[in-house]
Amino acid sequence: MQNIKDTVKEVIYAVIPITLVVIILQFTIIWLPLEMFFQFLIGVAMVSVGLILFLLGVHIGLLPVGEMIGSALPKTNKLWMILFFGFLLGFVVTVAEPDVRVLANQIDLVSNGEISSNILIYSVALGVGIFVMFALLRIIFNIKINHLLMGGYGLAFLLAAFTPANFIPISFDAGGVTTGPMTVPFILALGVGVASVLKGKATASDSFGLVALASIGPILAVLILWVIYG
Repeated sequence: MQNIKDTVKEVIYAVIPITLVVIILQFTIIWLPLEMFFQFLIGVAMVSVGLILFLLGVHIGLLPVGEMIGSALPKTNKLWMILFFGFLLGFVVTVAEPDVRVLANQIDLVSNGEISSNILIYSVALGVGIFVMFALLRIIFNIKINHLLMGGYGLAFLLAAFTPANFIPISFDAGGVTTGPMTVPFILALGVGVASVLKGKATASDSFGLVALASIGPILAVLILWVIYG
């Protein structure tokens, strides 16, 4: 019950500021048609209810399951299994990410269907899955995150030199949208589970940085996609 109250407060504190700003602008500068303004208020109510249910689902289902999977995989003592399921989970959770679908639909619209939304979604998901594997390898073998970040972004800038200029911002946006409400909780929970089992080889702090690494994958994947289509 306390968890529900905390979630409701969290959503209210998050939604109220933007709602107040729009209301102030409505009666001072923009003066939207009343129909559109009422649609906004209805949308705010629907978003608030949706966020409450979503965050409750994350706390009740995604986080515990992610940690359990992360803690169970190292106990198999099979590196290929840890990497395979890390890739698979990173892939499927990105396909389900709402932010990725919004970006894919926008690009499909701008490119007049030349780059279909499905191609972009699966490319981004593939990039996330591969770099989740690298993130798990970092935890297992205690690799410094600085090396992976410098290598990943170095390769991204190198590919950017061969990519049409109009598509470079889209590629980096693809990395940003993977830090959405579906992907982040699950990947973080997965890392926490893996790090909690590998005591002596990894500390709790090693479970962080997974999202930073996972966001490099979509950038590289989309840059490669643009090189192919360009």
